[in-house]
Amino acid sequence: MTDVSLQKRLAAEVLGVGVSRIRVDPARISDVAQAITREDVKKLIEEGAIWVEPEHGIAGTSSKIRHLKRRRGHRRGHGKRKGAKGGRRGDKEEWVSRIRKIRRFLKYLRDRKIIDRKTYRRLYKLAKGGYFSSFSAIKTYLREQGLVKEVK
Repeated sequence: MTDVSLQKRLAAEVLGVGVSRIRVDPARISDVAQAITREDVKKLIEEGAIWVEPEHGIAGTSSKIRHLKRRRGHRRGHGKRKGAKGGRRGDKEEWVSRIRKIRRFLKYLRDRKIIDRKTYRRLYKLAKGGYFSSFSAIKTYLREQGLVKEVK
C-alpha cells in the first residue's frame, strides 16, 4: 500500500485537526501520494480526496441512567457510602434541621393553647441546650411529664 503519512500530516496541519481524523479516498490514493506541497494537499481537500472524520462525542447514556437512579434513591445504600458518618451530612446541618422541627412543634403547641407560655419558654430553653435528642424525644418528654394529654 502507498505511504501517505506525509500527506496526512500536512492535511492535519492545514485543517487544524489530529492526524488520526484525516481520511483519504482509496480510489484517489495515487493522486494523494503525488502531492508533496501544502498547496497540492489544499487542492485535494477542495476536490474531496482528503477529508476530516467527524469528532466522536461521549453519549453518556450510562451516566444519565445512573444519575436518574440516584435521584430516585437507588444506588445509595450502605455499600456505596465512604468516609465518616458525618461526611455526607454534617453535624451542624443535622442540628439545624432537628432544632427547627422541634421549635416549629413548640410554636404549634403554644398557639393552640396546648401548653402555656411559661412551659413553652422552659421547653424552648431545654431544646436550645440540646436536651432533646430528636423530635420523638420531646413528644415522649411531654407525655411522661403529663404536660399534654395527646400529642399527635
